[in-house]
Amino acid sequence: MFKLYIVTGAAGHLGTAIVRALQQKGVSIRGLIQPGQQPTAGPGTRYFTGDICDAATLRPLFEGAPAGDTAVIHTAGIVDIAQRGTDRLWQVNVLGTQNMINCCQRYQIARLVYVSSVHAIPERGQLNTVREVAHFSPDLVVGGYAKTKAAATRRVLLAAVAGLDAVVVHPSGILGPYSDGGNHLVQMVKDYMNGRLPACVRGAYDFVDVRDVADGCVAAADRGRRGRCYILSGDQYTVKEVLELVRRAAGGRKLAALPMWVARAVCPAISWIQRRRGRRPLYTPYALYTLTAGSRFSHERASRELGYTTRDLAVTVADTVCWLREGAVRGTWRTKRRADEKI
Repeated sequence: MFKLYIVTGAAGHLGTAIVRALQQKGVSIRGLIQPGQQPTAGPGTRYFTGDICDAATLRPLFEGAPAGDTAVIHTAGIVDIAQRGTDRLWQVNVLGTQNMINCCQRYQIARLVYVSSVHAIPERGQLNTVREVAHFSPDLVVGGYAKTKAAATRRVLLAAVAGLDAVVVHPSGILGPYSDGGNHLVQMVKDYMNGRLPACVRGAYDFVDVRDVADGCVAAADRGRRGRCYILSGDQYTVKEVLELVRRAAGGRKLAALPMWVARAVCPAISWIQRRRGRRPLYTPYALYTLTAGSRFSHERASRELGYTTRDLAVTVADTVCWLREGAVRGTWRTKRRADEKI
């Protein structure tokens, strides 16, 4: 273990889970949050407000950190399921990561753990299992988000070659408590509980508990090998299977599964309507592409070298439902008394 752990994105879904995991170890923790964010991990962490795109705001976070005995877990970033990338996406995910690399070098940080994504890894087709690779390029992946994560991962690994002790982790589809809907997959659960999902789509993805990913990130900091990549995945489930687990935990009706050609046909219109209502679209063309890719991810390396384990998805879903219901009581997400918004 290290004397100090710095967690960026500490008020986000994964960042919160990492802070909670570190708090159980009784270590010193600093968390980076954005202005106006309210962390839910409880006491035991010193929070700093800053912007990873503005290097000057990161100085207080790093000043006084024990040289050679501090680990940084960089989770801050934008997850975007739109097909095309944006300048903001590149600035945060790539240039923001470069700022973190620079700070780690300047302040003699002992280890950087960069939270990448399985989407940074080139796909191999439905019949092949995706494993860790050593080469990353935006040209080898599909989607604006994936391209930024591939570019940032490449920068981290180049820094490792140049002397920085850095490790990369690649989570798959994160689900679990500690998010009130900012996470797209948690939004799916929340929308079902609120009666906003008239149907689901046919397709599958790899789902993993946020707490298991958090434990994997901490293990990567403590035991990962320099310059090494680790996939932190769970198991593949269809969307219908996941929503059936939600139904069992929360109650509700069974949903019909739309053929993918129907989902693709109505996706633009539904997305437009949701945006007009001020809601974030759940199914975008890129999201549908991901659900049909059929990629299976192996976390064998993480299990072998980090002691990484995963829990049953039914437990994850039940805990997510419980967290969202408690959130409605806490008032952290609104429950309007309307026919289309209920819990």
